[in-house]
Amino acid sequence: MKTSQTHDERIANLIFASVYPHYLNKIEKKGRTKAELHTVIHWLTGFDDKKIQSLIDEKLSFELFFKKAKLNPHAKLITGVICGYRVEEIENPLTQQVRYLDKLVD
Repeated sequence: MKTSQTHDERIANLIFASVYPHYLNKIEKKGRTKAELHTVIHWLTGFDDKKIQSLIDEKLSFELFFKKAKLNPHAKLITGVICGYRVEEIENPLTQQVRYLDKLVD
């Protein structure tokens, strides 16, 4: 699925630290914990709790966040629709990685 350049740039420039509280809020509403959120982030990116916190403190964009990540080789197995996009069909690699994280949190 083709996303627009504007959409991809907006996703790339989003600050992980500004989205993280929304992830946390979402999972807590579903009865999950911060530890479980960090487990999901660790699975996808390889980041441990300390690294996640340092990336939040650094206020990195998603572009830099995923450049530092060691993406799980099984991430390609993540499928489904998030924000109106089928994640497995997103052509832009960074947008797809961000949507993988969105899908796992969802």
